[in-house]
Formats: sequence, structure tokens, C-alpha cells
Amino acid sequence: MSQSIPLNSVAEPVSSSSTIASPKVPRSPKKVSRSFWVSTLRRLKRDPVAMVCAFILLVLVALAIFAPWLGLDDPNKMSIVKRLKPIGTPGHLLGTDELGRDMLSRLIYGARLSLFTGFAPVVIATLIGGMIGMIAGFAGGRVNMIIMRTVDVFYAFPSVLLAVAISTIMGAGILNTLVALTLVFIPSIARVSESVTTQIRNQDFVEAARATGARGWMIMRHHVLNNVTGPVLIYASSLISVSIVMASGLSFLGLGVSPPDAEWGLMLNTLRSSIYVAPMQAILPGIMIFVTSMCFNLLSDGLRSAMDVKA
Repeated sequence: MSQSIPLNSVAEPVSSSSTIASPKVPRSPKKVSRSFWVSTLRRLKRDPVAMVCAFILLVLVALAIFAPWLGLDDPNKMSIVKRLKPIGTPGHLLGTDELGRDMLSRLIYGARLSLFTGFAPVVIATLIGGMIGMIAGFAGGRVNMIIMRTVDVFYAFPSVLLAVAISTIMGAGILNTLVALTLVFIPSIARVSESVTTQIRNQDFVEAARATGARGWMIMRHHVLNNVTGPVLIYASSLISVSIVMASGLSFLGLGVSPPDAEWGLMLNTLRSSIYVAPMQAILPGIMIFVTSMCFNLLSDGLRSAMDVKA
């Protein structure tokens, strides 16, 4: 016999207004993504030597920029009566030079040209040499050979002799000094950029970008450039101190800044005849060159360590 089912036992249909409770899935904590440069800056701040050097350089740059508003004496004002005054003379904290010009004023104003000839050639050479190296490393083959053999012609000469030769041909002047130092630094930066690009060219993410049909300049912009910037920037930062020393050397030889402009190398040249009469004034420009170049070197070492993710 068939058994009848009572009407009250039939399940009622679910209405549209009723909701089904779904279990709540706990959300994972949101990860804070830090960029590479932010992490590098934080690691750099933990380096006390780098921070001290950075502070000294910032003070020096600030003094050079705001020199006209510091109430200093005219760096080109001469006074034969006040020539070669010792350090601590009233009104002349660091004494005067062989023409009676205030040494403190000339050192601060001299920082303008010295720092400019240290930064500008390196920045220009980094842009030009970095691009040349990236093109050569990414293209490879015959293009790489032609570009790098041309670069090696300049790279074969000692940098100091090459800078002196170029400055001698072009003549004295701040513009010719910038051109000479830029041409000297381009080959070395191009070598670094080409070496790193060659290593990155065959990486998996570059091959994947090629497989998607991306153009060469797009791959260089979005994939190669980000990986090349770090090593090139580290190397370029170490060249700033070299640029300052070389620019001062050209001015010392009479191939750089021309008188009466204040520049540390030129001041060494003009004060060398007074080294036995006023030795302290004669070595002050040399001390500024030494301290500034050492600060840039130590800051570059700190930056290199901060960018080393493995360490």
C-alpha cells in the first residue's frame, strides 16, 4: 500500500526575502608594500658614518646656495694692506689671501663652482653613458661590438691625462671643464650599464615580455631600466669626488676656472707662492677638497651597502 504524506510535512519554498547566512572568512592582514628606494633610504639612515657625511655635505651645499644672503665680504674685494692676515684676525675669521681677500668668503663662494663641477659632469655622463650602455647591452651582437669598441678607445686612456688633453685643446673655462670631465666619465659609466644590461637581457621576465609582443624600447623602459638604475647610480655617486678633485686639478694647472672667480683648485694655485709665509691659508682650499671628496666617497659606500638587499 502506498503511504500518504501529510500536507503539514511538505517543505515550504524559500522566499526571496529570506537570506542564507554565509560563514565569515577571516581576512588576511594587508601587507604594506615598500618600494626598493624607501627601504634603501631606511637602511641608509641606520649608517652613522653615511649620515654624518650627508649632514656635512648638506651644510656645505646650503652655505654655497645661500652665500649672497649670509652677510659675507665680497670674495673679489682686494686690499693690499690686509694681505695674508692670519687666522682669527678681527673681521676675517680665516684670514686673508695674497691679495687681501677674505678667505672664509672665498671658500664658501668657491664651493659653488667646486660642487657644480663635481655634480654636473657626473649627471650628464650618467644620462648619456647609461643610455649608451643600455642600448649596447640590450641590442647585443654587432651593435654592441661597434658601440663598446668605440667606448674602449676613450676608456683606454688614463682619465686625468684625457681630461688634461681635452682641456688643453678646448682652452680654459668652466664650460670646457664640464665638457672635458663629461667625456672622461661617459666610457666608464657606459661599461657598467652595458655589463648589467647584458646580464638582465636573458632573464625570464625579459623573455616573457618579448613573448607577449612588447617592443624593445618598452622592455628597456619598464624592465631593464629599473634594474640598471641601482648599479649605475652607485658607481656614479663614487665619481662625484673624482670629478671635484679633477676639476680642482684642472683649475690648479690653469685649464679650468679663470681668475678672479673663487674656486678651490684655483685658490690652491694662487696661494702656493705664499705657503712658506702663511701655510694655514695655503692649505685651507686643500682641506675643503679633501673633506668634501671623502664625504662623497663614504656616502657612496653607505649607499652601496644600503642597496645590497642580500646583506
